[in-house]
Amino acid sequence: MADIDWKNLGFKYMDTNCHIEYVWRDGKWSAGELVKEPFLKMHIAATCLHYGQEAFEGMKAFRCKDGVIRIFRPHENAGRMHRTALRTCMAPVPEDMFVDAVKRVVKANEEFVPPYGTGGSLYIRPLLVGTGPQIGVAPASEYTFLVLVMPAGEYYKGGLKPVRSIIIDEFDRAAPNGMGDVKVGGNYAASIFAHEKAKAAGYPVELYMDAKTHTLVEEFATSNFLGIKPDGTYVTPNSHSVLPSVTNNTLMQLAKDHGHKVEVRPVPFEELETFSEVAACGTAVVVTPVYEITRGDKVIKISDPDKCGPITQKLFDGVQDIQYGRVPDTHGWCVAI
Repeated sequence: MADIDWKNLGFKYMDTNCHIEYVWRDGKWSAGELVKEPFLKMHIAATCLHYGQEAFEGMKAFRCKDGVIRIFRPHENAGRMHRTALRTCMAPVPEDMFVDAVKRVVKANEEFVPPYGTGGSLYIRPLLVGTGPQIGVAPASEYTFLVLVMPAGEYYKGGLKPVRSIIIDEFDRAAPNGMGDVKVGGNYAASIFAHEKAKAAGYPVELYMDAKTHTLVEEFATSNFLGIKPDGTYVTPNSHSVLPSVTNNTLMQLAKDHGHKVEVRPVPFEELETFSEVAACGTAVVVTPVYEITRGDKVIKISDPDKCGPITQKLFDGVQDIQYGRVPDTHGWCVAI
């Protein structure tokens, strides 16, 4: 086991033993090799640098209660990267190759998987980039797929902590017929300025309305939106501009398992006042409860600022119990190393 202060990891980059790297050229992928140095050498005219041919994913591996290391839902991330590659005209990574790459790099860095009971996990970042030189606007002739890993700590120490959110109407995250439904770096670049502005004003997360009418809830800057009605109904927006979240998909299935009605549909801004719980959901934290949403002079009180809502808490615990092997994985989501 690596000599690491497991209780104080946080969420920041840390060097590990290696990453795994594949190259696509002449119509086929290489066999992949484990690379010790944390650097990627590429041509100065690489399409990822000039034209944004880049896609990434995020997932986690967990050291479970029985001591086995398991990766959570890698096939879903493989499918999403495949869709992103097609949308950006990059060489798709076959699902079997993607999952095998993740398993190989986790195995090579298993001492960096935090011990069970620390609340930590091994964060996994697959990356697909155009590395072939191309000065005209066109797809590259060469692509690199790599997977890096790093240990990540428990995001919320002492329990889920609700936060405030703000709607910033002067910025949009993605165009109505743009690329909001695929995981490219440009979507995140588009949100950084607004995020920094919101954070400086005391709001850890910002919420975006639809870019066309600014009347429909879409998603938080880096996370999907979910709302819980007083009757327990789970509601999440249906929009082409929203990234299909593996975490949201997981939470919806667990909500159904617990007997809750699930609705995926347009969510008008006015409906925010009818939710008893609201949360942002994503890989890094699973859920971030939101107790208050501000838009201009209007402040919408959602829930208790001092504690997470009961259904959000139940769903969070349900995900964690499966990830750490505390309950049976009845949906077959976890892949053992």
